[in-house]
Amino acid sequence: MVFDVSVALTWVLFLALFPISFFWLRRAWRIVIRSDFSEVAIKRGEAPADPQRWAPYEMAINLVAGAIILTVIVAVLLGAWDYGTWSAVAGSTIWCKFFASFALSRHAHAKWGKAKV
Repeated sequence: MVFDVSVALTWVLFLALFPISFFWLRRAWRIVIRSDFSEVAIKRGEAPADPQRWAPYEMAINLVAGAIILTVIVAVLLGAWDYGTWSAVAGSTIWCKFFASFALSRHAHAKWGKAKV
């Protein structure tokens, strides 16, 4: 194996999976066990008016994404998946989690459908 740019990027991607899964699973833990809703549906640094309403969705997004990334880590360490498979699963999971969290935060902060005060 020759060390070149692709090998370096592969290692960077794989090593980045460890903190990504840790933070996502920790966020799910905080929502479920500690009932900490401070990071639920954040938009511009602020939580929505009723974060406990959106907490189950945010918890599910983080738990599923964190579990998938953890599965990728284990599969790579066991040699069960080749590079194409694990990088596709990891990349798709990361993007889907970002899009789902973004959509949830925008939906939680939406102005439509709310009574004007």
